[in-house]
Amino acid sequence: MLFDLDGTLIDLDAAFALWAEEFAEEHRLGRKGVDHLIKLNRDGLPHRELFFAKVRERFKLSTPAASLWAAYRRRMPRLVKCRAEVTTGLSELRAAGWRVGIITNGTPDNQIAKLQRTGLADAVDGYAVSGVEGIRKPDVGLFDIAAQRCGMRLAEGGWMVGDTLAADVEGGRRAGLRTVWIGHTVRPGEEHPADHAVSDVMQAIALLHEYGSRS
Repeated sequence: MLFDLDGTLIDLDAAFALWAEEFAEEHRLGRKGVDHLIKLNRDGLPHRELFFAKVRERFKLSTPAASLWAAYRRRMPRLVKCRAEVTTGLSELRAAGWRVGIITNGTPDNQIAKLQRTGLADAVDGYAVSGVEGIRKPDVGLFDIAAQRCGMRLAEGGWMVGDTLAADVEGGRRAGLRTVWIGHTVRPGEEHPADHAVSDVMQAIALLHEYGSRS
């Protein structure tokens, strides 16, 4: 069983909102500045380098975009949180016989620090970070690495749980895994390519316990 990190096991949006408040206060951007940062984040830019380039331009900051991004990576792991029930749920899956891993896109410093500070690194059998391995979801290669870190092979089957249809669900399907989409606004009857859709990772964990009890 593989889990995505941001937006699945941890609430990245909440952490980003805290960061935006701090950043706006530091640079005296005001409430409108906070709102602009949150909107820019929701626009889904392909990379944080572009995000900070736009932030620097919009607010006429003298600090280079690369330095702003580096500061963000240092700060964000201290702001993200993982609910205790989530780490407990992962431990219970392992106790029930599942091999549990985390597969995430992102830079090594940011993502590994998140895993370590939240305790998730110790709550799973293994993890794979795209910035370390040089490949990103939905590349099947990253799924293969994550499975191996858990002592498994993709050919043995399994599940992928994540909040992104392209990276997590489609990537999991390409890897031969069944998928659970954490769609925070899933509507009844909504069509999607995942095997199941839930609104929270705890629902996904409960679902996996159900499947495990049938085997």
